[in-house]
Amino acid sequence: MAIAFPYAVAGNSVTVRWNLPRASLLRTPVAARGYTKFLWGCALSSSSNYGKSLLGPRNFFERSIPVNRNTNRRMGFCRCATIEEIEAEKSMIESEAKDRMEKTIETIRGNFNAVRTGRASPAMLDRVEVEYYGTPVSLKSIAQISTPDGSSLLVQPFDKSCLKDIEKAIVKSDLDVTPNNDGEVIRLNIPPLTSERRKDLLKIVAKQAEEGKVAIRNIRRDAIKAYEKLEKEKKLSEDNVKDLSSDLQKVTDGYVKKIDSIYKQKEKELMTV
Repeated sequence: MAIAFPYAVAGNSVTVRWNLPRASLLRTPVAARGYTKFLWGCALSSSSNYGKSLLGPRNFFERSIPVNRNTNRRMGFCRCATIEEIEAEKSMIESEAKDRMEKTIETIRGNFNAVRTGRASPAMLDRVEVEYYGTPVSLKSIAQISTPDGSSLLVQPFDKSCLKDIEKAIVKSDLDVTPNNDGEVIRLNIPPLTSERRKDLLKIVAKQAEEGKVAIRNIRRDAIKAYEKLEKEKKLSEDNVKDLSSDLQKVTDGYVKKIDSIYKQKEKELMTV
């Protein structure tokens, strides 16, 4: 149903007159210059001063309708994210979670390597830092480390002037070994582990493994929060978030199993006499 209003506007309203009885009016939505109101009426036509009913002459009454006079106001708009942008955000969240989990695995391996077993290994010195000209640096970055046999390590610095600094750093470490400095290289004799010491080291390794699992689960939690944020922004549905969370749980379980595998391998090394 189309309605034409008079062009003359007084104040903020348009006066419209209907020539029909109140009892015959029907509830009809009518748009008036940007404002929608529900008017009691039926099909109308306009004249220069009033709207005349198409149903014939009846009793007159009038009603005022608010009109939006700011016709030059700019209309705002909302840009929705495209499917490609949403997929990119999902992929970024998943990729970031996997990268962080991989770094956690690397950290656990490094911590395990630093725990010495009954056999000599250059990895035992990975966490030893040396004060080199006032700056702490990794021992393996300033010296070559080798294993002449299964019970000793040989540390040969690139700069012989730092031999004493290397010796001091090894003594301060938790390796529980005594360095032998001959002015050219440093030799480390790795004593066999006692049964009691093996049990202590095993407890340390078990604690590090559990801390790694907690870190993996925290990464999963952060990723789910990121998915839930997309849901609040209406970019993902509740079902999407559930599916993505389920997939992420499978990834999390896989990394937890990796930690278990690394731990069992280290446990075997520690318990081997």
